Amino acid sequence: MRFIQRFNALFFMVLLLGFSQCALAEPGLWKIEKNGISSYLFGTVHVGDKSMQGLPKKVTSAIESSDKVIVEVDISTISATEMQRRSLPFMMLKDGKTLQSELSVDNFNKLQKYFADKSIDIAMFKNLAPWAVMVTMMQMEFQNVGFSDQYGIDKQVLAYAQAHNKPIGELETLELQMEMFTHLAVMNDKMIEETFEQLADVDTYFFGLINAWKSGDMKTLAKFYNESFDDSQYGELSEQVMLIDRNNNWVKQLSSRIGKEKLFIAVGALHLPEQHGLLKQLTDKGFTVTRI
Repeated sequence: MRFIQRFNALFFMVLLLGFSQCALAEPGLWKIEKNGISSYLFGTVHVGDKSMQGLPKKVTSAIESSDKVIVEVDISTISATEMQRRSLPFMMLKDGKTLQSELSVDNFNKLQKYFADKSIDIAMFKNLAPWAVMVTMMQMEFQNVGFSDQYGIDKQVLAYAQAHNKPIGELETLELQMEMFTHLAVMNDKMIEETFEQLADVDTYFFGLINAWKSGDMKTLAKFYNESFDDSQYGELSEQVMLIDRNNNWVKQLSSRIGKEKLFIAVGALHLPEQHGLLKQLTDKGFTVTRI
């Protein structure tokens, strides 16, 4: 299982990638049509570097031709203080639990050494849920290689929409997104183990995926998707919680609107491919889906 692909850490901006249906050297954008009315579906990356600044022309044109922009959560309306206030109840352990009590001795010791090597006292994270500590680790690693949410495609979509006075809607709440992590707490140790696996091979599991997003390599996305959501207990649980349940809910919301409204829909692109993805589900519901 691959942590980077599996964890769409929505307010933390952990990486998810977008791909086209063939290698076209640009990110994937799809037109969704019904009743002669077009909407657009765009797979996004939640972190980026300076080279990713600026949306492709086809994307900005699609936003301009749409009546409303739909994102997972409109983070542009949430201040840093408000973000912290609303997320902390999900991140903090309760009932006397601690980070150490929730992990095996081996995994806690690995974490302790990881932070000690960065001159950080693990006591800072004593009352944080393991998933919140893992996301913190990933943020640190992204920053170390020059990536941040500042250049994330989601933020750029929101900024462009606001600059062009496009109304913005959201598919779910911040609280709903935070809650999904609590469903994976039964496998805290497995998550920690796989995080360390990813950190040991950043070139493959980060830069390789970023390059695939830039070039629109759908085959690479499918490969990583299938490796991420394997038939292990953890793989199946993660796929259900992080993708399938949410995709089903989003399709229910969107299918009643596409064909009536001109929407530009931007979501973490791992939600697009494979049998439970938005592309197949919308096609199965009778919408005409075309790669642009």
